Amino acid sequence: MSRLDIDGACHCGRISFEANIHPDNVIICHCTDCQAFSGAPYRVSVQVKAENFTLRGEPRIYIKTTGDSGIPRAVAFCPDCGSALYSTQIDNPQTYNLRLGWVTQRAQLTPKRQGFCRSAMPWAWDIRDIPIVPEKPRS
Repeated sequence: MSRLDIDGACHCGRISFEANIHPDNVIICHCTDCQAFSGAPYRVSVQVKAENFTLRGEPRIYIKTTGDSGIPRAVAFCPDCGSALYSTQIDNPQTYNLRLGWVTQRAQLTPKRQGFCRSAMPWAWDIRDIPIVPEKPRS
């Protein structure tokens, strides 16, 4: 698949972006930091080069000193709604790992790789047999 233009915004709309990505750069991360930051068993991100990423708005930055990778990272989130936005290097961001949750085209971006699988929740590998809770009708 060729490159793809994507866009998106945080939940409240204060921060938005546009980017040009390669769909093969979508990854699932099972590390314990991603589990804690996302509140989920894993996090899905797409990597984009800095020159292909335009950010509008001012995110809040949390410096994650050490994690499973051992590399300090700047983790960005919306200061109003708390939406997870991206992570990058602290001093010289050359790439950004955009969190799939704020990407409008997220349904089109199938993960191509997984990392830190030793931390994966054993039940997260296959959830097809877990009963589905019916959705309540919208009023």
